[in-house]
Amino acid sequence: MDAVRLIVASRRALAEGGDTPEVMAEAWQAQALAQAIGSRFAVSGPPELRGEALGLTELAGRGCGVLDAPALDVRSLRAAQLTELGDAREALLCLGGLLGEVGMALVAIACAAHDEGTYWQCMEAIDAADESRDRVLEMLRRLAVRDEKRLKERDPTPG
Repeated sequence: MDAVRLIVASRRALAEGGDTPEVMAEAWQAQALAQAIGSRFAVSGPPELRGEALGLTELAGRGCGVLDAPALDVRSLRAAQLTELGDAREALLCLGGLLGEVGMALVAIACAAHDEGTYWQCMEAIDAADESRDRVLEMLRRLAVRDEKRLKERDPTPG
């Protein structure tokens, strides 16, 4: 399945998440998907994005590591369903949105947490989601620079 469809499914599942364990499981799924997308960009994405994509893979992996991994079979793991990136810009825009929503959902859980363990788990996951989103935004910036450079190479006359 392509990245955008998986991201849309993750956004929907996160929005529909009910109690704390469900939302945290969806946050974990989103980080795992970000890790898989980053890995795919690092291997087969545009060369300009490969360094940032490796960073995204590492940060999203940290996001998975701070959250308790949900008990999922492979068919339920969205990251395992990733077969293609599709349009790089669209995938990155959608992924950035998902990571922002993950951060907001985790803030809500942290604010309502009744125990310190959940609170700190959320705080570290928020940090990882925010840093992952920063990498995605940098990747989008690099795509824009690449596209602008290509446009200037095709038509070097100003205006």
